[in-house]
Amino acid sequence: MKTVSSFFVALLLTAAAVSGPAFAQGGLRPEVGKPLQQAGELLRAGKAREALVKVREADAVPGKTPAEQLTIDRMKGAAAQRAGDNATAIAAFESAMASGRLPAGEQIQVAESLAFAYSQQKDFAKANQWIQRAQSLGSTSPQLKQLQAYMQSQSGDYAAIARDSAAAVSAAEAAGRKPDEGDLLRLADAQQRNGNMAGYGNTLEKLLAHYPKKEYWNAYLGRLPRKAGFADRFALDVMRLRLASGTLTKTEDFMEMAQLALQAGLPAEGRRIAEQGFKSGALGTGPEAARHQRLKDLAVKQEAESKAALLAQSATAATQKDGNDLVKVGYALVSQGDTEQGIQLIEAGIAKGGLKYPEDAKLRLGMAMLQSGKNRAKAVQTLRSVGGNDGAAEIARLWTVVGS
Repeated sequence: MKTVSSFFVALLLTAAAVSGPAFAQGGLRPEVGKPLQQAGELLRAGKAREALVKVREADAVPGKTPAEQLTIDRMKGAAAQRAGDNATAIAAFESAMASGRLPAGEQIQVAESLAFAYSQQKDFAKANQWIQRAQSLGSTSPQLKQLQAYMQSQSGDYAAIARDSAAAVSAAEAAGRKPDEGDLLRLADAQQRNGNMAGYGNTLEKLLAHYPKKEYWNAYLGRLPRKAGFADRFALDVMRLRLASGTLTKTEDFMEMAQLALQAGLPAEGRRIAEQGFKSGALGTGPEAARHQRLKDLAVKQEAESKAALLAQSATAATQKDGNDLVKVGYALVSQGDTEQGIQLIEAGIAKGGLKYPEDAKLRLGMAMLQSGKNRAKAVQTLRSVGGNDGAAEIARLWTVVGS
């Protein structure tokens, strides 16, 4: 892992130690101050090795006062670190810390620099000591956290990574802030390596909620159907989420999804899926182009037939003892664009009760409300009320992300 460029300490030292007035006020003799001033100018010009030569010239002056030695150590550490001479930087910065004369804020910066310098020498034990020292002094540097995570990964201590990353995520959430994407990624990786798949899934959900990137959608939806207890009846729902998140791209996936929609009695949805496949270029090309067209034509034909049939089916569903058919017909109406009438039937089915899958019904109601676009807050509330351990609750939560 590369060091962060010289950190704040080099900038601080360059500004504080190279000007003439600063030397005078600090009681630096000319034979010490002059080469240090030249070192500062070289350092600002990006000539770290030449600056280090000048610092050593000042260090060779006999009878140095504690103030002079401290200024030399600070400048030497900054120049050496920029020059890639970590051994010299470590010696200089540790001398500065041991002097007891560094201001509190600078102690943090020097401790951070020592942590990075030791990490460059692969002395992770010492690096970790200085990380802890910097943090005890009040450091909240993101770079230092990254170094800590890197060293833990090098040691294979994924339990520590999970613990520290989880603490960072929890602290952000408690403060009402969005967790850092890096903390969430480190936590997810550590949980997966430790076999904590339930935790891994929860962290992926947080990544989706805060950073809804396609790679996170792919990771989450790829594992969802394999989750223990996940019901096969939600196969179409998973593909709906893939389509909505832009991660459904393969020809065979568009074909399968359209067929699943037709099998579910949702030809209008099947037709839209086929049309999107044609528009994206996934369907309508290659040796199977004729087959793709036949599927689309079938969906169009069934959609035309179902529009008239749904009116009769809704009347029959209203006479049933339970609300299962009302929910089914209601969602079919939603899928063909009759959202308000469909929502009314779904709500009537839920109210009637006797449902085989009551959580599924709430899921369909929430999805229908999202599609209507009239009351997103109520739609999200409905989706968040979906429970169960068979996949309905997870799918409902994911729709709140898609609809955000």
